[in-house]
Amino acid sequence: MIRWIVFLAGILGAIGVGIGAHAAHGLEDMLTKQGIAEADVVKRLDQCDVAVRYHMVHVVALLALGVSTSRRAVGAKSFAAFFMLLGIALFSGGLYSMVYLGQMGHWAIVPSGGLCLILGWLGVACVAFSKDPLKPV
Repeated sequence: MIRWIVFLAGILGAIGVGIGAHAAHGLEDMLTKQGIAEADVVKRLDQCDVAVRYHMVHVVALLALGVSTSRRAVGAKSFAAFFMLLGIALFSGGLYSMVYLGQMGHWAIVPSGGLCLILGWLGVACVAFSKDPLKPV
């Protein structure tokens, strides 16, 4: 088990559930009260749905990486976890920023986050071909 990955998966899972609950039960009213046009409210709700979905899928992947008891490919697991964490921060975080603040910062934040998520999954693929350091070849 890689404890730091499990810890961060737990924290990020709680955050994702909280944001998802707010999106389902209060975000629309909050945005409407801010005077945001109905079409923009719908767009922001859709963006939040995408952000939460990607956030939570990758939290589950992080958890799986972290609880794996195999000593195999610790480096590949850490690589995958790092890029998934960065991807959640940039991809979902960028979308959350657009939803809640109406701005994202630099336009490349969300696509860069998507690239990090792809790199994370490629790290997961590398785990399959890593040798167990405790077993003879």
